[in-house]
Amino acid sequence: MGMMQGKVALVTGAGRGVGRGIALALAKAGAAVVVNDLGVSLTGDESAENESPAQQVVAEIVAMGGQAVANHDSVADWAGACAMVKAGVDNFGRIDAVVNNAGNLRDVLFHKMSPEDFDAVLAVHLKGSFNTSRAAAPFFKEQGSGAFVHMTSTSGLIGNLGQANYAAAKMGIVGLSKSIAIDMQRFSIRSNAVAPFAWTRMVSSIPNETPEQQKRVEGLKKLVAEKIAPFVVALCSDAGAKVTGQIFGVRNNEIYLFSQPRPIRTAHTAEGWTPETVAERVFDQFANDFYPLQKSGDVFTWDPV
Repeated sequence: MGMMQGKVALVTGAGRGVGRGIALALAKAGAAVVVNDLGVSLTGDESAENESPAQQVVAEIVAMGGQAVANHDSVADWAGACAMVKAGVDNFGRIDAVVNNAGNLRDVLFHKMSPEDFDAVLAVHLKGSFNTSRAAAPFFKEQGSGAFVHMTSTSGLIGNLGQANYAAAKMGIVGLSKSIAIDMQRFSIRSNAVAPFAWTRMVSSIPNETPEQQKRVEGLKKLVAEKIAPFVVALCSDAGAKVTGQIFGVRNNEIYLFSQPRPIRTAHTAEGWTPETVAERVFDQFANDFYPLQKSGDVFTWDPV
């Protein structure tokens, strides 16, 4: 009996990379899986593959004795999100976990980023996470249980070059996850965010022209996509029933619990502030505690283990 025996999970963007690893691991743990994947390119264009990535993963699950069904709807579409949740209920009788993994990239420096670049990424990552979660919420509420796992990123938590759209979406997901956790705690429904470190096609577009960039890419290639899955399975299982509202990271064999914003310094004046007194007193007082403009690679500098 696996940790997910008798449960049903939806994994979005499950045709490749991290999502595929999670779908397979959930199936190995006993879950019936709705394998959602549009089967499109990294930027969202139609794929030229003959068999859909989702169907390929379903075939793998069935071959190992599991249960799965493919879904090709878009998480950015409300009706599509409802359809993929309904696929779980119609085929397997219930829905117990939603893993919001679907994503796209349109990396470009902020001063060159078009509104279309921004909207396209938020539509999939942030709106998509809302759509699938909201579609599953009534089923979770009725049965008095359920787990949401949303994929965030250190691009939002820390920062990265040329990813204003992606970073905004991934930080938005953190706020969405926390709000879901607060609103649905009374129904024994939990929600957590996970930042996955993995070499997938989502990060294969990173520039590798300079020696510094090439060194970073070689380090990223050591990050195995399948390493994310065990933690996600544990979060979705009954063993994770008391874990909610948190931000985690998984980097090969390392698991992180991230901090959440809280005040670290205060300044007070009995007379009230003016722009001049703020400039004279507050900026210098806080300066030692300002966060530097670091990127994700500046913080995670050691080799994956």
